[in-house]
Amino acid sequence: MSAAADTVTTAGRVSAGGPLGTVQHLVAHEVRLLASIGRWVARRPHGIGHGRAFSYGRGQGAMMFGFGFVSVLESVCMAVLLRNHPAVHRVVLALDVYTLLLIVGMHAASVTRPHVLDNTEDEEDAFLRIRRAAHVDVRVPLAAITSVRRELVTTHEKRDGRLDLAIGAQTTITLELSSPVRHFTFLGRPKDVTMIRFHADEPEALVREIRAALEPTQEPA
Repeated sequence: MSAAADTVTTAGRVSAGGPLGTVQHLVAHEVRLLASIGRWVARRPHGIGHGRAFSYGRGQGAMMFGFGFVSVLESVCMAVLLRNHPAVHRVVLALDVYTLLLIVGMHAASVTRPHVLDNTEDEEDAFLRIRRAAHVDVRVPLAAITSVRRELVTTHEKRDGRLDLAIGAQTTITLELSSPVRHFTFLGRPKDVTMIRFHADEPEALVREIRAALEPTQEPA
């Protein structure tokens, strides 16, 4: 089995083609966002298992709070403007509340779906799970990693073979692979990548742990 087959997408499979597949993918994504709110309240992170979790959403907390504040402010303004149209106001209010739930769900998904480093099992099955909220979930075998380094990047241009997962417009870790790993875009399109740049709240710790996991086991003298 190739390394590309060892990856994980957020949905667990490629969505069906056509408009129906796109709608199904969008609905599944929103369901995961709403479910993340419950996980956040219950403090039940997703998909850690026996691995170690590394957070990445701390840098976007203020931005998400700003989005939520704007959504609430818009709802208040629309209530004033539509006070003489109660039927329309109810529809707009429902949309505003749902939008606010999605914003909270985005932050909750970032908190409850951290990066996961799992090298507790067989060395061939060890992996690094790189995620961003509820729409990116890539499982990278440790055996496919050739280098990892801390690298602050604030400009991300699209390039074939590279996946940029910026948080707050920056990535802090660069991962280079010996064989391509398959990633699926937000709408389910496959994309093979050999370099992944992503963000972690504590990049030094994660880079150190990845390098330690990559070191071959040494027998005592």
